[in-house]
Amino acid sequence: MSKLESKRVLATYLIETAYPLDYAAEVMAGEQSTGTFVKVPGETPELKEKHGARVVKITELGSVTKPSLPGSRAPKGDGNQYRQAIVVLSFPFDNFGPSIPNLLSTVAGNLYELGEFSGLKLIDLELPDEFADRYPGPQFGIEGTRKLTGVEKGPLIGTIIKPSIGLHTKAYRPLVRQLAEAGIDFIKDDELCANPSFAPLEQRVKVIMEEIERAADRTGKKLMYAFNITGDIEELRRNHDIVLEAGGTCVMVCINSVGFAGTAFLRKYSKLPIHGHRTQWGAMSRSPLLGMSFTVFQKLSRLAGVDHLHTNGIDNKFSEDNKTVIQAIKDCLKPFMGGYEVMPVLSSAQWAASAIPTYNAVSTTDVIHLAGGGILAHPSGIEAGVLSMRQGWEAAVKGLPLEEYAESHPELSQAIQKFTKK
Repeated sequence: MSKLESKRVLATYLIETAYPLDYAAEVMAGEQSTGTFVKVPGETPELKEKHGARVVKITELGSVTKPSLPGSRAPKGDGNQYRQAIVVLSFPFDNFGPSIPNLLSTVAGNLYELGEFSGLKLIDLELPDEFADRYPGPQFGIEGTRKLTGVEKGPLIGTIIKPSIGLHTKAYRPLVRQLAEAGIDFIKDDELCANPSFAPLEQRVKVIMEEIERAADRTGKKLMYAFNITGDIEELRRNHDIVLEAGGTCVMVCINSVGFAGTAFLRKYSKLPIHGHRTQWGAMSRSPLLGMSFTVFQKLSRLAGVDHLHTNGIDNKFSEDNKTVIQAIKDCLKPFMGGYEVMPVLSSAQWAASAIPTYNAVSTTDVIHLAGGGILAHPSGIEAGVLSMRQGWEAAVKGLPLEEYAESHPELSQAIQKFTKK
C-alpha cells in the first residue's frame, strides 16, 4: 500500500437515529464510500478494504422520544427511541485527494438525506498534510493585517457602511471621510452591496479610495477598507484588480456565495487580504442536528485562504448564544495545518460595552471589532463612537468595570446612556 493510500481523513459527526448505532454508523460509512443499498458486482473485499470508509468510534450520548428533523424513518416496532451519539468515520485520502470540493462530497455529500437519520451534523475534521501542500492558506492573517493598518496592538476598531444597500456612489464620500478623520482602523462593505447599478464597484472604489488617501495624507493613517468583490468566478479577478490598482488594501468575499473553490481561486492570485464573510451561515448551522459546525467551517475557510473570518459577537442580534460565539473566536485563533492564522471578525449589535465580556472570554485583542450603530449612532457623532469603542477595550484590558472607566471618559459614558437596554 502506498503512502497516500494509507492516509486517512477523520470526520466527526453528531447523529440521531432510531436504528442501532453500530448499524447507523455503517450506513454512513458505506453511503459515502464503496457501498449502496444492496451489494453490487465489483464490490470486492479488496476494493472495500482499500476504498471503504471505516467506523472509528461511537460514543452514545442518550436518547429522545421524538425525531429532531422531519423525513426520517424508523425500523418497525422500534420508533420510540431516537439515539444520539458522536460518530467518528475514517475515509481513505486516496478516494478524493487534496481537494476541498471532493472532500465535502465525501464527508457531507448525501449523508444529510439518509432516511435512517433524524439528525446529522458534521462537527470536526482532521486532514493530512497534503491539504496544506495544495492550499497555501491565509496570505496575511493577523500579523499582515496589523502591518497594513499600522495597528500594532489592541483590536482593530471598524464599522460597516450603513444603510446596507441603496446608497448612491456620491453618498459614500462624506461618510468615509468622517470615518477616516475619526481615526477608525477598518471599514467594510455590507454583504448586500457588491456591484449594484446605483453604486457600481469600480466607481465606488474610486470615490472611497480618494477619501481614504486624502485622510491618510493629512493624518498619516490609512484605514483598511474591505470592498465586497463577490460575484461569478470570472468576475473575481477583475474586481480584485480594480481594488488593487486603486490602492486598496483589502477585498471581501462571501464564502458561501462563491464556494470554497471560488474562495481558493481568488486566493491564488490575490495580492490583498481576503475578508471572509459567512453570509448564509444560519442555513448551515442553526439546527443543532443538521449542517456543520463552525469548527469545520473555519478550517475549510482557512484552507481556502481567507485572512479574516466573521464569528458573530457577544450579545448579538442573531440566534447564536454567547457560548457558541466564544468558541468560534477561539477556533479561529487555534493553530491549524501548521499555522494558517485567521483574524476573527466580531459584529452584530456591538458597541463599547461588548469589549469587556469578549476580552474576559477569549483573552486576546487579535480581533476586528465591528460596530455599525454602536459607532454611527453615537449621540456625539462618529468620532466619539470610535473613541467609545477604544475606551471599552481599554477598560477590558485594564480589568476595570465599564462604569468606573466611563467616569473619566465622556464618550464611553454617553455610549452607555445611549445603548444600554432599559
